[in-house]
Amino acid sequence: MSTAPATPNAQAAPAARVASTVADVSLTPLFVRLKLSLLRNGLKGSSKRKAVWIGSLVLSLVVAAFVTLGLAMLRGHAHAGTVVVLLTAILALGWAFMPLFFPTGDETLDPSRLVMLPLRPRPLVRALLASSLVGIGPVFTLCLAVGSVVAVARGAAGALAGVVAVPLLVLGCVALARAVATANVRLLTSRKGRDLALLSGLLIAVGAQVANFASQRLFEAGGLTRLEPVEAVVRWLPPASAVGMVDSAGRGAYLEAAAQFLITVGALVGLLWFWERTLTGLMVTPDGSTIAASKPRKEPGSGGSWAALPDSRTGASMQRTLRYAVRDPKTKSAWVTALAIGLIVPVFNALQGAGSVYLACFGAGMLGVQMYNQFGQDTSAFWMVAQTISTPRDAYLELRARAAALALVIVPYTLLVTAVTACLIGDWGAFPAGAGVSLALVGSMLCTGALASAHFPYSIPSDGAFKNVAPGQAGLAWAGIGLGMLASAVICAPVIALTVFLHVADHHDLTWILLPLGTAWAALATWAGLRLAAPAVSRKLPEILTAVSKG
Repeated sequence: MSTAPATPNAQAAPAARVASTVADVSLTPLFVRLKLSLLRNGLKGSSKRKAVWIGSLVLSLVVAAFVTLGLAMLRGHAHAGTVVVLLTAILALGWAFMPLFFPTGDETLDPSRLVMLPLRPRPLVRALLASSLVGIGPVFTLCLAVGSVVAVARGAAGALAGVVAVPLLVLGCVALARAVATANVRLLTSRKGRDLALLSGLLIAVGAQVANFASQRLFEAGGLTRLEPVEAVVRWLPPASAVGMVDSAGRGAYLEAAAQFLITVGALVGLLWFWERTLTGLMVTPDGSTIAASKPRKEPGSGGSWAALPDSRTGASMQRTLRYAVRDPKTKSAWVTALAIGLIVPVFNALQGAGSVYLACFGAGMLGVQMYNQFGQDTSAFWMVAQTISTPRDAYLELRARAAALALVIVPYTLLVTAVTACLIGDWGAFPAGAGVSLALVGSMLCTGALASAHFPYSIPSDGAFKNVAPGQAGLAWAGIGLGMLASAVICAPVIALTVFLHVADHHDLTWILLPLGTAWAALATWAGLRLAAPAVSRKLPEILTAVSKG
């Protein structure tokens, strides 16, 4: 009786099963060792990087220790549950969205680097989850979770629930961060992702203003009581529901605690399932860069909103300036930050009862700074602009177009911010004066910005999110901006002096004249600045090109 030879597939199947079993067993510790190696190797060769990392670790541990102690001291307080539940929810939001703004903080956030390796999604999820527990963030989260549990745990049931809640909270935060990062990994590795990283400063600034406003409300009498309705909802939302479970178990509400436990576990399982599905799609789907060439590309034209611009050199220069604001990461970051902070400052002051229409000048000033170093945003490509400038008239037209592009955004924005502030403080009569002074400041800054662009140009490096001046040119940048802002204050001083006089002399019925006067003053100042700067630009083209090409 003869035996049929084994087929290649039959021989390969046991080997594949053995290899898969070995991979399942060894993949998790391997990834943990890889994460430790990344942390260790990242500290080699740079004493500055090592000092920053060690300093961050020490600072995080100190803050975590004080936060844990502070939360533990809330034990027995009537509003302890409200505080820790909402704090846990804020922590989870931070875990969810911070990777989108700081994608370079963890080199393992991009699983597409593993696409060429024969790894299955489920073991890979377990390995990445385990490696994610290594780092400063998880340690800080663990400390905060322990402090939150100590603050609300009461009795044996509360202690038992706390033992379960701490790992559920930490795993929930880490899984949430991984799931969101994996779902947006194409964004994190694209130009839009780099734009988000540049806009992280805006997020911090907005968050600081919101936190300042909220803290002032909370420290008022009965401030924490106002948060109880919010806490009643958030305590059922995972992973904050883990802390809510401990609070419920400590109060003897065992059915409520059981429901919150099931919600927390179910959300964690759902996150892991979503993460696995997203990871599978990521590992088998072609990258967008490989298929973009097969799609027909639209020819760039002047259709759409660009058709409203003049069909001349002025229109082309305005379009180039506005496209920089939309497409260039650093220019976009500066614009969005100025637009947001310029609105936040007057609005938040108005909501706190200390508002004034003249605070609209803050936003006008931040946007006016965008006129400074106009040629620096062109970098070495300024040579193409220089080819079109041969006379002071050409330089004047170029500067006028750039100023017009900025005014196209700044003027409506300034009027809008002034109107919103006047509405919030309930003083529409102050709108003409506030708008007039703000517009006069805008015109003064466009004037000095043109002069600074001609006499103090500097290069803006394309690499580095927070490096906005080329080495050796910081003095030029500070000189141009500092002197320009001082000169702007002097230029618009007559309008400011008239405003003060009308208020001191109690001529409030005449403050309306400040709007047309401020508008005319802005136009005159801008025209004078462009006229003065144009000859310098046409004369110093080689020097400007050299200065802006060092980045």
